[in-house]
Amino acid sequence: MHARIKVGAVSYLNTKPLVYRLDEFAPYADISYDLPSRLADQLASGELDVALIPSVEYFQDPNYEIVSNACIGCRGPVLSVKLLTRVPFDQIQTLALDEGSRTSVALVRILLQQRFGLTPQLESLPIGAGANDTAADAVLLIGDRAIHPPQGDFVDAWDLGDQWCRWSELPFVFAMWVARAGVDTSSLCSALEEARDAGVAHLNAIAAKEAAVAGLHESVCLSYLRDNLYFYLGSRERNGLELFRQHAVALGMAPVDASCS
Repeated sequence: MHARIKVGAVSYLNTKPLVYRLDEFAPYADISYDLPSRLADQLASGELDVALIPSVEYFQDPNYEIVSNACIGCRGPVLSVKLLTRVPFDQIQTLALDEGSRTSVALVRILLQQRFGLTPQLESLPIGAGANDTAADAVLLIGDRAIHPPQGDFVDAWDLGDQWCRWSELPFVFAMWVARAGVDTSSLCSALEEARDAGVAHLNAIAAKEAAVAGLHESVCLSYLRDNLYFYLGSRERNGLELFRQHAVALGMAPVDASCS
């Protein structure tokens, strides 16, 4: 008999393979769905025991523990996180940031600093606003609107997954399952991996079901899930996560005592 465990998940397209039939693999889990930032807050407050949270949120508490080897990562172009620019990259002075992802915000700031020594002035791009709604030199977009970047006076674009992997020669991890301190996750760990394995084995079915919801053609949806995302947290992923942590700390976006245990 398993004790009940409160699990927070995300209903974005890129998380669908991780939560595939999760309620069957972990019938003792009370699963709720919310935005990544809210899940991070609920995990921090103890309302959740385990949550799928962005990697930069994982760094906020040194007592957090990664649960299972299931994650959302990439080993090359990720397609859904892009930087669009109206000027050459080395001339970016103002940067509008999509409010939807603190991890992507940290990622683009790290890459601009490391590649060009840039610390541009930052402004917010509200959820629902488009890239053409700001006059900033460059715009960070995530999600569906990054997959279909807008028309406009943009002269170049970065796929941030691709840029990170080329610069660091390591994968990038966007999110993983994390438990707060003191939670027994021994049974949940295998369930999360079983759900991930089942999801990866049924990407065609997931794409067929989710394409219309995401506003994508089914073939584009399948290619994104199959070719752009990587769902296994291996040693190279952990090395990439640690490198990201070090740079996030340097930018003041993670505490000095952050951990990648």
